[in-house]
Amino acid sequence: MRYFLHLAYDGTLYHGWQVQPNTLTVQREVERCLTQVLRQPISTLGSGRTDTGVHASHQVLHFDAELPAGLDEATVVYRLNRALPKDIATRLLHEVPARAHARFDAEARTYEYYVRTVPDPFGVNHSLYLDRHPDVAAMNEAAASLIGSFDFTSFSKVKGGVDHYVCNCYEAGWHEVPGGLMFRIRANRFVRGMVRLVVGTLLAVGRGKITAAQFKAILLAQSRIDAGSAAPAQGLFLSRVEYPAGLVPEAAAPVGMPYFAGRPR
Repeated sequence: MRYFLHLAYDGTLYHGWQVQPNTLTVQREVERCLTQVLRQPISTLGSGRTDTGVHASHQVLHFDAELPAGLDEATVVYRLNRALPKDIATRLLHEVPARAHARFDAEARTYEYYVRTVPDPFGVNHSLYLDRHPDVAAMNEAAASLIGSFDFTSFSKVKGGVDHYVCNCYEAGWHEVPGGLMFRIRANRFVRGMVRLVVGTLLAVGRGKITAAQFKAILLAQSRIDAGSAAPAQGLFLSRVEYPAGLVPEAAAPVGMPYFAGRPR
């Protein structure tokens, strides 16, 4: 049987999502605990990769297994949460068709980046501190140029091992939240490093270093050298993964909330 597992994690202590030799990753811990709970070797595939220090309030993976006698899906989730480190939490396990794919069946993904504009020791691992409030109107003017279908080479690590850099962006904008700002971007796919590079370059607009028109020109130039530096990892959350109607239950909507300034938003 094939299953989708929905989970959330704080990425502070991990070298990203994907299993790597001789280093601690989220996928490695999840597979270790699934193997322990289900009493059989488990290999997983996630909806996407998150980099070192990046968090997720909604990540989805799939795996193939037969649940041991006496274990239902809710019990597996309960036992997983007892076995996993406290900075990883499973939310929901459900059966899917045999050909369902956590990565390729995802129709859209949403990332959120948190910036705090007041000092807060509880937000250090979950947001970027700015000592001056940026020009939000200018950043949103620039962000609006992202909406549509574009080649995001300018905002990618170009050796990302993908065939192309075209993404369909459905939403991009900054929002006021208690103690600071949150940038939300939703697209059908993301290329490696894209969100942090977009945020870093938008913050350059907010500081008055470049204009919104120059930001758009950077996007269209398809040249990585023109973009700003990447925003630090700790402010970034994978916040939602969306699938076709009927593939996942409504209960699969993310319930793990990103922490901003030490408080659930």
